[in-house]
Amino acid sequence: MAKTRTQFICQSCGTVHARWAGKCDGCGAWNTIIEDDGNGGIGGGPGTAMRKGRPVALATLSGEIEEAPRVATGISELDRATGGGFVRGSAVLVGGDPGIGKSTLLMQAAAALSRQGQRVIYVSGEEATAQIRLRAQRLGAADSDVLLAAETNVEDILATLADGKRPDFVIIDSIQTLWSEMAGSAPGSVTQVRTGVHAMIRFAKQTGTAMVLVGHVTKDGQIAGPRVVEHMVDAVLYFEGDRGHHYRILRTVKNRFGPTDEIGVFEMSDKGLREVANPSELFLGERNAKSPGAAVFAGIEGTRPILVEVQALVAPSALGTPRRAVVGWDSARLSMILAVLEAHCGVRLGSHDVYLNIAGGYRISEPAADMAVAAALVSSLAGLALPADCVYFGEVSLSGAVRPVAQTGLRLKEAEKLGFNSAVLPKGSADLPASRGATWTEVESLPDLVARIAGSKAAELTAGEDDDN
Repeated sequence: MAKTRTQFICQSCGTVHARWAGKCDGCGAWNTIIEDDGNGGIGGGPGTAMRKGRPVALATLSGEIEEAPRVATGISELDRATGGGFVRGSAVLVGGDPGIGKSTLLMQAAAALSRQGQRVIYVSGEEATAQIRLRAQRLGAADSDVLLAAETNVEDILATLADGKRPDFVIIDSIQTLWSEMAGSAPGSVTQVRTGVHAMIRFAKQTGTAMVLVGHVTKDGQIAGPRVVEHMVDAVLYFEGDRGHHYRILRTVKNRFGPTDEIGVFEMSDKGLREVANPSELFLGERNAKSPGAAVFAGIEGTRPILVEVQALVAPSALGTPRRAVVGWDSARLSMILAVLEAHCGVRLGSHDVYLNIAGGYRISEPAADMAVAAALVSSLAGLALPADCVYFGEVSLSGAVRPVAQTGLRLKEAEKLGFNSAVLPKGSADLPASRGATWTEVESLPDLVARIAGSKAAELTAGEDDDN
């Protein structure tokens, strides 16, 4: 008889240990390691003798390609983030901070699909049906035919979904509340979450139902539970935003049926989430064009160009070690830009506090923002406002060279559409559009950009002296 294989799994991070210990080596949590039978579940070995397999038919790469059938919600920003709608038979994981608006968005999507004649089931493990009805009334979705259920047992949920007509769209809110009789651990543990998600995905694949799973996030902003959950699903969406701001961003970080790094922008109101068709106007709505230290960055999120303001404040420091505070950008990249400015441009910032902020709480991840950040820093240090109708983008290398970035044409077209008649971009950029009266200034290195800003300051001083005379 085969020996039973036993392993010990941390219920916080999923790290597998050979023996029990009080502290997990992976995440450092105490008293989270429990014994788990390795002969069952995902990744476990066979509990009984393995049956003899049967050969499957093999296919070649050349052949007919079938487009994945999608269920479009009619909410354009949500459909954009999912790549054109939810694919039938797929599993989508939606994560976000508590109270950010995940349930609100999914309720609006469920109501929109129900009005199209789709059979939609909303399963909540955190709220009673009366609470869900209250939200639906506030969102104006009470007239739709969305079916509700308040249940956490995986077996009961699957029996409910299999009873009657096959559902077209199912929402499970949330995966941390699921528990199965097949797993002996507590609800919310790694084993329970993994078992429940696997059962829901198997149902979606077998029936062709579009399944949406809601997941909580940790303090680091990652979806709680084992990382294997993100690998199991077809798409992962993060709902981002700050409660101090009225907008929300739905960001795609994984999508097997569409582009990644796509975003959908929403605005929170008392009637629910409203789509923002032009996010650039939202991020530039309260811009002060005459303030030093502000530069407009022309960025790309997925297939969408977005203009956002980069704000910098450089002030003399009274501390032995000057402060470096960053909101919305990578702090390590800011340190790199400061070092390049000092080494190659002669801009001395070692005795100054540096504060960098992306307007509106937006977060930038692409390196094309390097030149906009450098322009904002130099502008703040010199006390000179940059041209109000100019955008900046380009990647800065450690040698001080400015490298071209992708999709230059989309960035410039979006800037021109919003009234920006000039741009500072890397030399040798491809895909430059034919400008209608706009001026594109190409720079080869970061010292060229600093000299351009310093030259405009000198010209301003000369003009002021002439006016005095």
